[in-house]
Amino acid sequence: MLGHIEPAELQCTVAVERLNPAGQAIKRQLIRKATVTLGRNEFQEMVLRVHDGKAPQNFMLRDFQLFTRFAKDGKCTVKFVPESTQVLVSDCPPDRLRVFLKTLSIKHQASQSNKPMSDRAKLRACLPRAFETVSPLQLKDVQKANELRSKVNAPIQPKGLSERSVNKIFGERKQVKRPRPDCDTVKALHPNKKPALVMPVAQKLSKEQTAVLNAVLSGKNVFFTGSAGTGKSFLLKRIVGSLPPKSTYATASTGVAACHIGGTTLHSFAGIGSGTAPLEQCIELAQRPGVLQHWTSCKHLIIDEISMVEAEFFDKLEAIARSIRRSTEPFGGIQLIVCGDFLQLPPVTKGKDKANFCFQSRSWRKCIHMNMELMEVRRQTDKAFISLLQAVRVGRVTEEVTVQLLRSANHCIERDGILATRLCTHKDDVELTNENKLKQLPGAVRVFEALDSDPMLVQTIDAQSPVSRLLQLKVGAQVMLTKNLDVQRGLVNGARGVVVDFQPGNQGLPRVRFLCGAVEVMKRERWMFKASGGLYLSRQQLPLKLAWAISIHKSQGMTLDCVEISLARVFESGQAYVALSRARSLEGLRVMDFDPRVVQANQDVLLFYKRLRKERLLMQSSMNDYVGQSNKENYPW
Repeated sequence: MLGHIEPAELQCTVAVERLNPAGQAIKRQLIRKATVTLGRNEFQEMVLRVHDGKAPQNFMLRDFQLFTRFAKDGKCTVKFVPESTQVLVSDCPPDRLRVFLKTLSIKHQASQSNKPMSDRAKLRACLPRAFETVSPLQLKDVQKANELRSKVNAPIQPKGLSERSVNKIFGERKQVKRPRPDCDTVKALHPNKKPALVMPVAQKLSKEQTAVLNAVLSGKNVFFTGSAGTGKSFLLKRIVGSLPPKSTYATASTGVAACHIGGTTLHSFAGIGSGTAPLEQCIELAQRPGVLQHWTSCKHLIIDEISMVEAEFFDKLEAIARSIRRSTEPFGGIQLIVCGDFLQLPPVTKGKDKANFCFQSRSWRKCIHMNMELMEVRRQTDKAFISLLQAVRVGRVTEEVTVQLLRSANHCIERDGILATRLCTHKDDVELTNENKLKQLPGAVRVFEALDSDPMLVQTIDAQSPVSRLLQLKVGAQVMLTKNLDVQRGLVNGARGVVVDFQPGNQGLPRVRFLCGAVEVMKRERWMFKASGGLYLSRQQLPLKLAWAISIHKSQGMTLDCVEISLARVFESGQAYVALSRARSLEGLRVMDFDPRVVQANQDVLLFYKRLRKERLLMQSSMNDYVGQSNKENYPW
């Protein structure tokens, strides 16, 4: 799987279906390990080739329909209208499928200016049969496609490759909302209103991140770590997008972290409740219908926020995996991709017993092949602030650090009616603060209720959703974005704003002014969640939450522009560091009643990281090996 990713080729499962006039499949060929290639024939016509390793099948890309709604799950369908045939692609790494669909879309639109040859001309040409894979996308392809799109009377897009389909492939947000049919329609928007296609640009991985991705793709069991803001969650999303969906399970120790990577909680995957029952009982629980399928079909298990997973629970999972999968290999032969920072939040225990970290479990060393560390901080750019945070992370509070944090108490960080968000150690303080502040505002309360796919499973949705079922707002309410809407404009998860008014009409949608300068009418967004048994749940709600206060646990993964922190009630090691590292800059941070004694780092964790650093030279050489194998995994877009 290493090496250059061919943008016009897929390794996936394919079903080729022949259809009757009613659109029903009358013949079906399933190819579990297929290669799908986008190419051109001897007449330079675009062709989709499906190869099962024995005999290829070629399909002309002339009159076809493209169904892309489930592309994020590694699925799409290409329906060839004259031939009454459709090719169903599944279990394809989502990132690879996205690149393939972009290439297909632009290349096909760019080729619409070429006049098709008649069948007679083809016969007279007497050319030998040929197939050549299309070249990677270039700027000239995009320019040519845009020229054709701008001509009102030109055949600017293939039948079935609707504007919605193009927008979906390219992630363009500005599109006309219309009722969603069962498939992508043939109708297009008026050509003059079409947004111009642009050369797709994905954020490149750093050398460190590339090394981790390549180690994962080579089949290694990897633990990668790094301080806050080093891009761990971003990298995890790329890893999820690079693995086949059917056998990959993305999990995290908390619902919020699971939602960030589009997965489920580790406890939901395992199906053994809290895991406090004896091992034999846990194995029985894991063999229930629905849960058993997780364990048997999983080949790649991703665990985010590993610092909050308790050692005994990890050992139980390892034993369950071996038992259910009837394998003596560590973790039953499942590839582990584990991520987190042990110097952040520790495991949560309800009893008085001291919780052990995952790396203290009996099975950790035999399960993890490689330990890799991300060193480049991307959230903060001020080197002095990064140094301050690194000192706090390891529990070293120098006099200089103390002075800087005490001085921050006088920072005036309010601007344009947007107040600082207070980070609290306790959930109850957050709810009380937000409720009281909202009550103090004049005017009527507007209530926005979420639309859940299954109201009976609202508790399951609540556990993973970054937005609540009921959202109460007033003019002047301090709010925070809970989803990336437009990264270029600063409308990112954690962006701060204030409600300025509500739109007239039944919906009465709020208009929010953000600290980045944007003023936006907030519309409902959809979040998808995975529940047990492979069930998909969804919630539609405004991507906002009240932001006078937020808990340190709920702030994980966020970048906050203006934040006020009271560290008086810090009760866990790493908690002060997590709180401080949410801030984008020292200027946007205000620390109240700072006491150096609340900054603690767990001594066991410090020893663990010290051991990792001793192995650093070996790790560095192995990282260099993986970087050398492919910097091309960073798609050249």
